[in-house]
Amino acid sequence: MKRITWDQFFMAQSHLLALRSTCTRLAVGATIVRDRRIMAGGYNGSISGGDHCIDKGCYVVDNHCVRTIHAEMNALLQCAKYGVSVNGADMYVSHFPCLQCTKSIIQAGISRLYYAADYKNHEYAIELLEQANVEVIQVVFDERMIDFLSVEKTALYMELIEKLGAKGASEEELSYYKERVKELFGELLV
Repeated sequence: MKRITWDQFFMAQSHLLALRSTCTRLAVGATIVRDRRIMAGGYNGSISGGDHCIDKGCYVVDNHCVRTIHAEMNALLQCAKYGVSVNGADMYVSHFPCLQCTKSIIQAGISRLYYAADYKNHEYAIELLEQANVEVIQVVFDERMIDFLSVEKTALYMELIEKLGAKGASEEELSYYKERVKELFGELLV
């Protein structure tokens, strides 16, 4: 197994945090890092003890859910709550931040913003990040890397493909299934 980079590691952390999201529209995770150490993490969800979108539905006003606190804000607020400065730190986010989160990221003193997926990238947010000299880096991240059962799943699929071959499936048919396994799980065992 190939060792992942630090950027992939912190992005994986953000994707794991996104699994805690209570938003039904988009699950987002954010991780704040300094000197390769995780300082805080957040996901998009409701205030502590409040109603969650997964339970009560989204509370949408002007196309925005007002019930939800964004992942970036939750990570920044966690640091504020416990008195941890983020000045000069890095932030890893599963999706490009909205305009309001971008402004908070800049004001908090984040130096580098890493993100995995484009998501409604606001032109003014990009402009503000440039003005503030916040380095913005897109990290190519394959979410399949955090599937802890991918090796077992791939082995099962390959075993089934072999059994199909033994039962007389054509090479064309087998190639199709092998290609689908490769698409789903990468180059693991194919």
